[in-house]
Amino acid sequence: QVQLVESGGGSVQSGGSLRLSCAASGYTFSNYCMGWFRAAPGKVREGVASFERDGSTNYADSVKGRFTISQDNAKNTLYLQMSSLKAEDTAMYYCAADERAYNSGSCWRRLMTGMDYGGRGTLVTVSS
Repeated sequence: QVQLVESGGGSVQSGGSLRLSCAASGYTFSNYCMGWFRAAPGKVREGVASFERDGSTNYADSVKGRFTISQDNAKNTLYLQMSSLKAEDTAMYYCAADERAYNSGSCWRRLMTGMDYGGRGTLVTVSS
């Protein structure tokens, strides 16, 4: 049973930093697409960052240069380091995983449309 549990959210002032974590269990971590998306009230759900099968990364234009996705296969944990946070980054952040997209090499595209598994999210609030 795939389980994803996010942590690390909180309240921070504009310009601050946070690191989100996603603890994964129930599957072979390294054989799945992993990514982060976010959802804010009144806004369209947005893919934030993901890994591709070859280890390359994808980022939304809105977070490029500020956010960094990483993972620790030994700990089955995905991370999102967020720096230079802005008020518009305020959202619920979710971790997501997908096996089929990993096999087909389409992790970022799958993150946009919805991966098979997702966590309950962690709230990030950035005050200006």
